[in-house]
Amino acid sequence: MNIELANMKLPLNLPSNNNKIPRNERTRAAKASAIALVSLLTFSFAPHVVKAQSLAQPGTHEAAPSGQAPAATQSVSPAPQIAQPSSQPASQASPAEQQTAPSPAPAEQQTPPATEVAEAPEPILPHELTPIGMFMAADYIVKAVMIGLAFASVVTWSVWLAKTIELLAARSKLMRDLRSVEGARSLEEANKTLENSGSDIAMLTHAARDEIRRSQDAMIHDGVKERIASLFSRIEAAAARRMTRGTSILATIGSTAPFVGLFGTVWGIMNAFIGISKSQTTNLAVVAPGIAEALLATAMGLVAAIPAVMVYNMFSRSINSYRGLLGDGSAELMRMVSRDLNRAELIPHQRAAE
Repeated sequence: MNIELANMKLPLNLPSNNNKIPRNERTRAAKASAIALVSLLTFSFAPHVVKAQSLAQPGTHEAAPSGQAPAATQSVSPAPQIAQPSSQPASQASPAEQQTAPSPAPAEQQTPPATEVAEAPEPILPHELTPIGMFMAADYIVKAVMIGLAFASVVTWSVWLAKTIELLAARSKLMRDLRSVEGARSLEEANKTLENSGSDIAMLTHAARDEIRRSQDAMIHDGVKERIASLFSRIEAAAARRMTRGTSILATIGSTAPFVGLFGTVWGIMNAFIGISKSQTTNLAVVAPGIAEALLATAMGLVAAIPAVMVYNMFSRSINSYRGLLGDGSAELMRMVSRDLNRAELIPHQRAAE
């Protein structure tokens, strides 16, 4: 700090040699002049000394822990103030005082009470996101699609129940009559055994008996066998058609239900986008219900289609197995007819030989 010593006016009135001053007064004036000079030098070099000490000893101020006032920092005590000349204002503080004056201890820091974070309000949904709620809030087209798919699902399970009972009963009766045919020795005996039975084996037996009776005038063995085989094939085809009746609806449901559900989904998503454009917001609470309604149609389509395909495949295997058993019965009856024709041919020859 540059201090203009020239402007400093020391209040010294050194006596001249011409004046005669007592010795005591001269000594007192000399002491006052020396004290003023020392104070002036101290005042001039004190800021430089403080700055050097602050650079030589860094980090002397340590942060005080929470709740405690920090320790007083070490500082160089300022030089004693002397009377300033009248030219400097009394309000100005010396640079040494500005740098060496210790900062006041901060007030005790109190930990603010923990405030609970306000939870964001839950978005208000336009309706309840349940299957019933989404169905009631859906568009009329989507509702029609859902109702149709629900009806298709009911039809699927109704056909499954009815055809399962029918196939089980027909298979059980066919197995019982097939054992009876295998135990019979002639076609007439098999007809008597299956007289009151309404199975397809009984129909084959009655058809063979009737054809033999109608062919008495033209008893050519090969012709009779061909006609009986033709009758058997027709009866088997009729039995297969009867067993497959009602299963075609399952194939239709299984192949079309996913696409019908997809149509409902596309329609619902279009309505959801229209709702978004009208509300001019992409908030999930506004977007989610419409999309959920649309996806519900696809879900119902899959619920209707998957069981229909599974039931159709199961019935296909069961019907093929039934046709196989019926084919075994017709083959057994053809062998029985062939034996009866051979016996009928041998009996006249035996009588003529006798």
